[in-house]
Amino acid sequence: MSAPSDEPRPVLLLDAFSLFYRAMHALPPMSTRAGVPTAGLYGLSVLLLKLFREQRPLGGTFALDLPEPTFRHTGFEGYKQGRSEAPRPEGAREQLERLPSLIQASGLAALSSPGFEADDVLATLARELAERGQRPLVVSGDRDCFQTVKGPARMLYVARGVEATLYDEAAVVARYALSPALLPDYIALVGDPSDRLPGVAGIGPRIAARLLQRFGSIAALVAQIDAVDPPRIREALRPHLERLVFFRDLAALRDDVPLAPGPRFRPLDTEGLSRIFAELEFTSLLPRLTALAALAAQRDDVRPAAA
Repeated sequence: MSAPSDEPRPVLLLDAFSLFYRAMHALPPMSTRAGVPTAGLYGLSVLLLKLFREQRPLGGTFALDLPEPTFRHTGFEGYKQGRSEAPRPEGAREQLERLPSLIQASGLAALSSPGFEADDVLATLARELAERGQRPLVVSGDRDCFQTVKGPARMLYVARGVEATLYDEAAVVARYALSPALLPDYIALVGDPSDRLPGVAGIGPRIAARLLQRFGSIAALVAQIDAVDPPRIREALRPHLERLVFFRDLAALRDDVPLAPGPRFRPLDTEGLSRIFAELEFTSLLPRLTALAALAAQRDDVRPAAA
């Protein structure tokens, strides 16, 4: 989806691993002539060029997960349990080893924070940039990132491959019947299978939305549990009141994580990408890089290749 020409140019905040895996699952296997797998890296590269062409951003940043446990893992033993044991797609390991090189070659900033997830980094960057008068555009296939949509911040939700849908606050409300701020409360009620958050049996999306529309938050719902109707719903909730507050806090993205000093975004480096595209044999992408470099004389989101 292209950005309207009369809107301020955004800053791209990219969920690196989410986008890599979305691309990898969307494309058939690919490899270089030497047999090096490349499908996920290629799909991510296609998306990156598409974003810079259509969104006309000022620049961008990759948010990265770190291998060590986060505060969510230490707070809840079952958090994402089983994910690390799940088999990776064929060729994923080799491509993940090359992903840092692709990110470095792109010239974009790359940020992470020990003890926190990439989603928390994205939420923190979105808040910081919005406070500075920028227009953050979070790009992710993770529904948790809908929480970042507030004020000038938007989200491009990548459902698969490079297909994406733009969300502002009104679009999030249309999807969930709740504001982005209430999504952690919603997750506490309905659960999140991908993160192994259990929710409450018998509480589905419609009931959860109605409860939060009426009471305004998990905290208020817990405080007024005797006012919940019908009795079936009240009694389904009653044994879980304490853990509802816990899981609400666990599901909430942190927008105050410590980040290393330095630029919060950088322009795209077509020279760096040209080199790594040649190495990975992404020859079909080189003309797109040339077209982006041609824009460098008119705007500053792209750093052209040296003459």
